[in-house]
This record gives sequence, C-alpha cells and structure tokens, in this order.
Amino acid sequence: MTKTSTIFSINDLAAYADYSFLTKLNADPQSSDYGDDHNPRQVFSGHFVPVKPTPLPEPEYIAHSESLFNELNFDKSLATNDDFIKMFSGDLFQVPEPIKKAGWATGYALSIYGTEYTQQCPFRTGNGYGDGRAISIFETVIDNKRWEMQLKGAGRTPYCSGADGRAVLRSSVREFLAQEHMHALGVPTSRSLSLYVSKQERVDRPWYTEGSLSADPDIMVSNPVAISTRVAPSFLRVGQLELFARRVRQQEHADALKELSMIVDHLIEREYSQEIDLQIPTAEKVIKLAEAFRERLSSLVTHWLRVGFCQGNFNSDNCAAGGYTLDYGPFGFQEVFDPVFQPWTGGGQHFSFLNQPNAAERNFTSFCSALEPLIKDDEAALEKLENIRQSFLGLIEQKCQIMWASKLGMDDYDSPLFVSLIELMVDSSADYNMLFRELCSLPTDVSDIEKALYKPAVDKLADRWNEWLARWHQAIAESPLEKSALEKNDLPGDEVSTSELSTKQGLNKSFISERMKRVNPKFTWREWQIVPAYQQASEGEYDLVRKLQQILTSPYDEQSEDITNEGYRLRPQEFIYAGGVSHYSCSS
Repeated sequence: MTKTSTIFSINDLAAYADYSFLTKLNADPQSSDYGDDHNPRQVFSGHFVPVKPTPLPEPEYIAHSESLFNELNFDKSLATNDDFIKMFSGDLFQVPEPIKKAGWATGYALSIYGTEYTQQCPFRTGNGYGDGRAISIFETVIDNKRWEMQLKGAGRTPYCSGADGRAVLRSSVREFLAQEHMHALGVPTSRSLSLYVSKQERVDRPWYTEGSLSADPDIMVSNPVAISTRVAPSFLRVGQLELFARRVRQQEHADALKELSMIVDHLIEREYSQEIDLQIPTAEKVIKLAEAFRERLSSLVTHWLRVGFCQGNFNSDNCAAGGYTLDYGPFGFQEVFDPVFQPWTGGGQHFSFLNQPNAAERNFTSFCSALEPLIKDDEAALEKLENIRQSFLGLIEQKCQIMWASKLGMDDYDSPLFVSLIELMVDSSADYNMLFRELCSLPTDVSDIEKALYKPAVDKLADRWNEWLARWHQAIAESPLEKSALEKNDLPGDEVSTSELSTKQGLNKSFISERMKRVNPKFTWREWQIVPAYQQASEGEYDLVRKLQQILTSPYDEQSEDITNEGYRLRPQEFIYAGGVSHYSCSS
C-alpha cells in the first residue's frame, strides 16, 4: 500500500475524493441535482437528498484536531488555509473538481427506547425526520481507510422542521472537545476535524441565567453560530435501517425492499468489510452483521460506563450502525456519582447512566427488526437472528463484569465487593472518576481517598470504607495474577526469603497500579470547566478551548502541577445544582 502524500491544500485533497454514498445509493427522486433544497418537506424514497450547505459569514478559526490531521496526512497549516476554512465552514462554491458543490442529508426513523414514533416529524408521518442541520460534504479514502466528513450546523435541509439548521458555538465547542476526549480515552467515536465560528451571524437560543438553579432554560441568549466538522467511516445509523424497513413493511413504494437491501450492503461495505463478504447469501450476511454489531455495540456501552459517560439521548437515530459514539447533544460525564445520572432535562431514567446497557439492547432490537424483511421467508435465519438479539444483555453483562474488575485491578469480578463499593460511592457522594483514579494507588485507609469524596467519611461511614478497602486488598491478594507472581521462584525449589517476598509484593502492586491507571483516567470532562471555555470563545478568546483540548487528549497521563490543581478536583459548591452545568437542555 502506498502511503498518501502530505496534503497541503484543497487541490491536494481533491485528488482523494471518493463518494461511495452518492454513487452506490439512490438520491430522493424529488430532489434537485444542485442541492437547492432547504425547505421542510416530506421525503418518500431514496437514501439521501443533495443539499448545499449555508456558509458561515466571515468564518474564524478556533481549533483543529492534531491527531486526526496526522492520521489524514493533513499538514497542520491546512487548518488556517483560506480555501480549507471556506470548505469546512460551508462554502463549496469554488471547490476544485471532483469535490462536489453540494453535500447530502439523510432521513431516518426515530425509535425511543425501542418504540418507533412518527408524530415528532412535522408532518406526523415520519417522512420528514432526519439530518436537520448536519450535511455531509466529502468522502475520501486515505491510506486505504474511508472517511466521511460532515458539517454540523451548516444550515437548513428538508429535515430541518422549520428551524434554522444552525449550531451555536456552545454546543459546537462541547462536541469538538468531547470527540477529542473520547478518542483519547480509547472509546470508539466520531472524530473532530475542525471548528470555525462566524464573526457576524448570531442566533437566539433558550439557556440559563448565570447562577440559575432552574431545571429548564429561563432566558433567551444570543449566540455566535459555528460549524464543527465531524469525521467517521460513515454516519449510517440504526434509525436509517429502521426507516427503510418501515417503508418495506408499509409497502410505501415499489423499490422499498431493494433500497433496504442496498443500504444494508452499503453498511457492510463501509463498516464491516473485514468481517463480512458481500458475496455470501443474504441470510448469512444478515446473521453475520447482527453478530458483528452486537459485539461492537456491547463493547461501546461498556466503555461508556468505564469512563463515566452518559449519552443522555440514546435514541436509535443517535446510535451509529458502525458501533461508535455519535451525536454529542445532551451528553455528560459523571462527577458526583449517581447510578441514574442523566444530564439532559428532556430525558429520563431510561437513558440514565447505569441503564445504558438496557437502552443499547432496545436499539439492538430495533436494528435486528430492521433486518428481518430481508430474511422474512427464511425461518431458520429468523430464529438465528432472534437468538442473537436475545443474547445481547448477557454479552454486555459479561463485558461489564470484566470491565468493573479491571477498574479495581482484579482478574475476576466480585459481585458483593462491587455492589458494596457502589453503595459507598452513593452514600459518600464520591466523584466517579477521581475515586477510581485514587484507588489506583491501592490505598488502605479512607483518609487516602478523601479528596474524591464530597461528603466527609467519618464515624460509621469511615468504618465501612476501611472495611471495604481491607476486603478489596484481600481479593487482590487472592487473585490468580497476584498469587502466581508471588509464588513464582527464579529457580525450581528455591525458597523465597522475607525480603524477596516483600520486593515481589511491591513490584506486583506497582504493576497492578499501573494497569489500573490505563483504564481509569485522571483528567476527565468536567462541565464547570467547559462552560468558561465556550463563554470566552463567544467573546473571541479561544485559548481556554485549546488548553482544554490539550488536557483532555492526555486523560491518563500525569500532567503539570498547575493543571492538576485546576483540573483534578471536586466540583465547586456553586456549580453543584447550577443550570447549564449539572443539567441542561439539549444543546443546539
């Protein structure tokens, strides 16, 4: 494989254009080839609608992803190149061929916790629901890897429901930084490419007055508009497959089954080509696809729990069919631990933190249901698909148990020990990520972890913690890894002296500590630190956004004393219940 040359300009990038979505799938037959399609309307068939983005007036650079630029072989100067800024702030009028002058938006169905809804669509038919402010503009293959680039906040599409199609700077900063952070955490995710803000255009959005404790926004705020570019192998969602399956079941048009088959094959080609051969029979493809997605989705949600992430609105349209995190809207990260943590005021416990495996299972059920029309006459295949669907919760439970054990430095999951820890975390108002990071030092007394507790551990609570710590150390000592390390001698038959045993114990505890630090981040997303970043950005000051980007892209590392003092601490009291910090409406 020949490595891609360094890309210095849009002309260089144009050489790598490769629009598989547009060439292999169907455009809506009612759409315009030129993409002048910005008014809300029903879309009855086809996989996409060509749409021209609405450019940001007077765009200004805020940030770009250094790691993604490196992966794409983009020279760092490209981020501030005038032609690059134009293209990735929505201006495609003068892009060089074969880059297209129009992008594309897609429709999808909406299932909330496994139940499909159509009344949220402005036409109450489900035919107007889709990418309301997200427009894909480019596809490329670089170093044998396919990427799709999508502008968030690039203006109206047929799916905009009458809204302006814009994203405000606040939500754009959050999404840009969150994608950078999640990638650095080792969590599968869409990626951030660039972030630009308009120096002219502003829109009003409901938000919170400073210091407000209100559950819902209580004021209209003028916001600069911005465009963030997110990148992924594809933006195919479970909701898209559902849409095409619904058209088949309701016999909405003659090519409905064909279009379902086409998008499933395209999903396999884009996301699962290493696991599935497109030439095998349809029933076999469907079964392999369900198995592969089950593996990815269960791993993804296990990662979310590991790092304290809550998606907040895990509808099927927010569930990437490639098995990675998508749509950073009302997301949040645990600080004060709460099993039913849900940062979004419009959400509920069905999408709360520890209920995310169940929410994922509902989306997986929707995914399997969307595949059924392709094998409806094959009873054996339908039975296999149902067995795969039923196995999802068991699989994710196994993965979570392995994950919880790893966070505690153990080889085997100890249910009573873990449940006791969760109870202590709730009773102590523990900071989720700080506590697990403090445990990486293998503390033996509650005084060693007090910095991670919002509630002082005194009297009976202190006794409970010390009892738990003793049980935990005993469990580690009895784990297969610990025992084998201590029992192993340099020569068969040699006895281990007391000093040698002490040395081996110290070395093994050091190994366990380092292993725990690889799964328990030190620096994590703290909303009260993000708020000043987007507030300063709205005034044209971007240094804090860039500083946080550097911190959040090295989450497992020990960082400077100043950064540690600023970022590795409990949430200040004034932000505990503050609107826009502890909770917020769906970012826009």
